[in-house]
Amino acid sequence: MEVLHRRNWHPTAEEVHGLVRQRAPGISLGTVYRNLDILARGGFIQAIEGAGLQRRYDGNPVPHFHFQCKRCGEMHDMEPRENWMPPPLKDCPGFRITGFRLLFEGYCPKCAPLSGDDRTRE
Repeated sequence: MEVLHRRNWHPTAEEVHGLVRQRAPGISLGTVYRNLDILARGGFIQAIEGAGLQRRYDGNPVPHFHFQCKRCGEMHDMEPRENWMPPPLKDCPGFRITGFRLLFEGYCPKCAPLSGDDRTRE
């Protein structure tokens, strides 16, 4: 949990494993995966799906949006704006919706000038 509570950091299990091994050299990657899964299922952290090839984890369990840079792959928390509205959850008859996730993608401020995509600089 200490590793995950860094502000605006969304590591993979392998990244968590690398840092935890500094304090507990004998810990296995499988143990880290199991514990991250238990914490995510318990609602203590978020498991972020669809953020590249590997699942990423967020120490902030409060639902919020994320942004992932298409160039460097870094992920950032997005502070909601006043005019951002959640999807119409009650307009889905017959479904029991328990939440939603939104992952923005594009270029972070560091990579936007290097992207070569003029549409990012409107």
